[in-house]
Amino acid sequence: MSGLNLNLKLISLFLLLSCVPGIHVSAQLSSTFYAKTCPSALALIKASVVSAVAKEARMGASLLRLHFHDCFVQGCDGSLLLDDTSSFTGEKTAVPNNNSVRGFDVIDTIKSRLETTCPGVVSCADIVAVAARDSVVTLGGPTWSVQLGRRDSTTASLSAANANLPSPFSNLSALITAFSNKGFTAKEMVALSGSHTIGKAQCRLFRTRIYNETNIDSAFAKTLQGNCPRAGGDSNLSNLDATTPNFFDSAYFKNLLCKKGLLHSDQQLFNGGSTDSIVTAYSNNLATFRADFANAMIKMGNLSPLTGSNGQIRTNCRKVN
Repeated sequence: MSGLNLNLKLISLFLLLSCVPGIHVSAQLSSTFYAKTCPSALALIKASVVSAVAKEARMGASLLRLHFHDCFVQGCDGSLLLDDTSSFTGEKTAVPNNNSVRGFDVIDTIKSRLETTCPGVVSCADIVAVAARDSVVTLGGPTWSVQLGRRDSTTASLSAANANLPSPFSNLSALITAFSNKGFTAKEMVALSGSHTIGKAQCRLFRTRIYNETNIDSAFAKTLQGNCPRAGGDSNLSNLDATTPNFFDSAYFKNLLCKKGLLHSDQQLFNGGSTDSIVTAYSNNLATFRADFANAMIKMGNLSPLTGSNGQIRTNCRKVN
């Protein structure tokens, strides 16, 4: 009986862990997943990312964001890559994604090259995960071992994309909740927000902040107003990190200490709240930020992957086979 009781307890623990956000005990990802089936996959992805970022530094941030926006909706399953059709609604027109998420063409190019080299082997979800890591490294950031073996979804969720992705207008409590819902601590949320040390944002996303908010450096706000008028210019771009916009460092956090966060959600991390001390720590210690960011990225890459016989390996990342 004792053996039976132990088995029952283990089964109960498995079921319990399966219900905890961010913990997925069934996933069987491995950093060496393609070692035999497509040994050149990682080198091919890296070469493509390095080339794309050399042409446009912003693309590094775009590819990193693709991974984030994919993983927070249905898990890291490539659902974000699916195009809308007359009979299928994808996630690209969700408010956080529409006319905003980009880099799909780079993923298409990588997928095409991989299909020539190893047809039907490497998933679109894994391409996105590796491209995110390679983008960060290319722009001077930390590296990490990407776990592989995700498969591609045959579904997408517009409603989940609208509900799960945090808004640039979010207050601190909403940011903490959005990440907590996916199993992340407040500290991991701050570390992942450090991805805003690269990339750009559109005027429509920070106009209210630079004209109406008081927790912003006045000279910084005035400079931004020059490229973001009160009316019009919605898609005009400004750097999320005005100091070193194309280098993955800790300047983003130093900017927050000086009230130079571009988005409302950025400055919320340092605004007299519970995360102020984390921002201060990261601004003072680049090594700690790099390590915490890398670990949080591995954790994000483990969000509800499709493995085994679930999902499929798409031939074209934009459509189901």
